[in-house]
Amino acid sequence: MNRIAGAFKNNKALIVFIMAGDPSLAGTEQLVYQIEKAGADIIELGIPFSDSIADGVTIQGAANRSLKQGTTAADAIRLAGKIRKRSQIPLIFMTSFNILISHGIAKFVKESAAAGIDGLIIPDLPVDEAETIRKNGLDLIFLVSPNSSDEHIRLIAKKSSGFVYAVSIAGITGARKNLHLQIKAAINKIKKLTKIPIAIGFGISNPKQAAEASKLADGVIVGSAVIDVINKKPKQIGKFVSSLKKAIS
Repeated sequence: MNRIAGAFKNNKALIVFIMAGDPSLAGTEQLVYQIEKAGADIIELGIPFSDSIADGVTIQGAANRSLKQGTTAADAIRLAGKIRKRSQIPLIFMTSFNILISHGIAKFVKESAAAGIDGLIIPDLPVDEAETIRKNGLDLIFLVSPNSSDEHIRLIAKKSSGFVYAVSIAGITGARKNLHLQIKAAINKIKKLTKIPIAIGFGISNPKQAAEASKLADGVIVGSAVIDVINKKPKQIGKFVSSLKKAIS
């Protein structure tokens, strides 16, 4: 059993997104250890890209701060390698396909796997590139939105490994007050087509929403709300992550 599968084995998984290089690469490393200690089961490390199709204001802001410090894909891979020496928490890179192209697709995948990365989330990845990534044993997580067609859901259910990323609302990332009413129907469709876990992300900003999402799915993904805490009240990050984990347990 790989690390991602293990995170879902006995409980609802809390998946936390942070941006590599925000506030710094060294700071990101320490945040990973804090967030793991606070109860996170999986950590998504964003690799910054200047023109992401899925990121809202908060995550794009984190990406811009990281880019100003010169963070590259190579930096993120080295960071993952450092973390893996001290932690066995599942690590996932989330980035744009353009980053892979710039770095070299085969090179990026091979180096990421060697550094201890367990999976990739690439929102703009062409489906026909999936097998290139899987050759190195990485899980490939695809996104499904509330308005995805049945045909698209079938394709994603077939191509995804690790888990399926169910987007709670159509649009970009960012904290929101309520979960989309259509997400339950979308998740029910996914469950009929695959046995791998389903995690809900986009817009989950507090323990109450995390609890609601965990009733529908196997995992909950929180990103923008975590980044807000890191930037505004960094000393509270452990407490915030713990509250999310408690809510879904």
